Amino acid sequence: MKIYDEKHIKNIALVGAHNSGKTTLAETMLFEAGLLNRRGSIEDKNTVADYHQIEQERESSIYATPLHTEWRNYKINIIDTPGLDDFIGEIASTMRVADSLVTVINAQQGVEVGTEIIWEYINRFSRPTLFVINQIDHPQANFDKSYQSIVDLVGSNAVKIQYPIIIDGAQCIVDVLKMKVYKFKPEGGKPEKLEIPEDQKEMADYLQNELIEKAAENDEELMELYFDKGTLNEDEMRLGIQKGMLNNELFPVFCVSALNDMGSGRLMGFIDNVAPAAADLKPEQSVEGEEIVCKSDGPTILFVFKTFHEPSLGQITFFKVKSGEVKQNDRLKNSRTNEVESLNQLFIMDGKKRHAVEKLTAGDIGATLKLKSTETNDTLHAVGEEITVKPIVFPAARIRKAVTAVNKKDEEKLNEILKKFHSQDPTVVVKYSKELKQVILSCQGELHLATIDWALQNLYGIKAQFDQPKIAYRETIQRPATKSYKHKKQSGGAGQFGEVHLKIEPWYEGIPDPEGFNIRGTEIEELTWGGKLVFYNCITGGVIDTRYMGAIMKGILEVMEEGPLTGSYARDIRVMIFDGKMHSVDSNDISFKIAAAHAFKAAFLDAKPKLMEPVHNLEVRVPEDLMGNVMTDLQSRRSIIMGMDSDGNHQIIKAKVPLAEMYRYSTSLRSQTQGRATFKTEFASFEPVPQNVQKELIKKED
Repeated sequence: MKIYDEKHIKNIALVGAHNSGKTTLAETMLFEAGLLNRRGSIEDKNTVADYHQIEQERESSIYATPLHTEWRNYKINIIDTPGLDDFIGEIASTMRVADSLVTVINAQQGVEVGTEIIWEYINRFSRPTLFVINQIDHPQANFDKSYQSIVDLVGSNAVKIQYPIIIDGAQCIVDVLKMKVYKFKPEGGKPEKLEIPEDQKEMADYLQNELIEKAAENDEELMELYFDKGTLNEDEMRLGIQKGMLNNELFPVFCVSALNDMGSGRLMGFIDNVAPAAADLKPEQSVEGEEIVCKSDGPTILFVFKTFHEPSLGQITFFKVKSGEVKQNDRLKNSRTNEVESLNQLFIMDGKKRHAVEKLTAGDIGATLKLKSTETNDTLHAVGEEITVKPIVFPAARIRKAVTAVNKKDEEKLNEILKKFHSQDPTVVVKYSKELKQVILSCQGELHLATIDWALQNLYGIKAQFDQPKIAYRETIQRPATKSYKHKKQSGGAGQFGEVHLKIEPWYEGIPDPEGFNIRGTEIEELTWGGKLVFYNCITGGVIDTRYMGAIMKGILEVMEEGPLTGSYARDIRVMIFDGKMHSVDSNDISFKIAAAHAFKAAFLDAKPKLMEPVHNLEVRVPEDLMGNVMTDLQSRRSIIMGMDSDGNHQIIKAKVPLAEMYRYSTSLRSQTQGRATFKTEFASFEPVPQNVQKELIKKED
């Protein structure tokens, strides 16, 4: 296979809403380039991109799939992405390595929810973007309405390169960059090139002038040329369009019918000679602050943007060559683990097909197999270099489930496979909670969860159960209490004896030292679960030897690890040990540990204990016309509305919501808003549980 340099490699990602036709467009592009003799279809379950069994069953993309074409002396790497935001991890990782984004719009629907969500990520990654209005030959297609929805999304920087018309009953596309009409035959094949008809000349001239002005705005030299000549030629327009795309100030709009192969060749021609190449993008800043310049004679740097575990093959590692070149059998160092990996095989991937290559250069995308310790977001670099590519920031999870294997014998295997899923998709987060004694699986939504469950059953033969996770409550006290406890045990030989008198009080930041005690020592324990235990040794007269203070504190901490109310962690308490007794023979650490635990527990229950629950900051972005439903639902979830902001036609609702009330919120919000609202949450604080809720929770524990 021919080796291309960084100026002749174009990496594009096909993004857009579900059912916009991305996979069909990818298939058609491969066909146009001659890589396929016959196009597959979603219905026939034989497209190159959607090759996984679950994708064929659902007739929908689940994974981002790298493909490639060679077109007029350029290599175009294409990554087909899912359209549902449950799989936003696949979309985000793809955007990170794409040089340009091709946003596909369904001509029947215009900009949809999925496109709006993806647009937020386009802004975050600042990638050059063009729009393709697909299915222009569908009876329900509305090009003008779809174009207006793009303008509503991105503003006046959207500019038509093409628009559709009908001539003699045949579908045609007017191209205002080339000032030609492409007329498509019903039986397919190459389109006929025509001059623009008289009834379209005025419109085409107007759009071309608009395009020329937009192109000139992005370069001072082009602007001077435009003022001098009053126009720009095609090559000058291409240069201005590319610069506008690089500045995210120009968004070209094309039209195609991917299903019937109309306009896809012209689109590929534009990608080939106008869309930015890898070397055209601004150099990245590494974690260390160094510039990473995309050039083949630079140091070798690979960025791993995706991993996939094939049960029969092992781990496939997908990477972009950010700098330098990589050859088969190269040994590169992982900047995270400091392990040296051998890249014994190099591939270019087309769906499940692997094409072996000996070398890949800067800007290219490839894959390798069976790396030992490399995962998504890792950097591989030449030994002797010290550089790390900035990692992808993946979105936080939106749903949580407690997961167990139905067959207990499968528990260990289940945990290993879930770790693989996280490696493959970092938006799948798996943690064992020692506090809750549950494995908590977090992901993006119910559909995301369903695909995980499908993979467990169909690929690994494991049936899992997904339940509502427990809530990590906290316990504390509201008033002082004083208690004592004597532990005495005699059983023939040496006995056990320890007596402890203590006082406990609520602790808060800045509280003055306790009065009325002779403080001989203070220990502040930063609790691993949050909050503090402040421990005062106030013993006078030697009634308890100092050497037993560690055992007393240990006894108190053991009770705090499993609080007296519900077994939740206790926090923010201070304890004064002020009296007690010991025995010259029978006293020991265990005696004082037991005595302290009993005294502390009794005092805790007498100190007006209260339960604290985790409360999250919630931010919901919702269209104005649906805000009422969302507000009503939030009020039913014990939320406190903190404020609202406007963002175009959307309202952003900010609230504080108890985590216990957030279960299945993702599903509920999607149902209420037809998927048009998005949300994000983060932990805020622990707040007191209402008394009626506390009673119910304590009753459950009893």
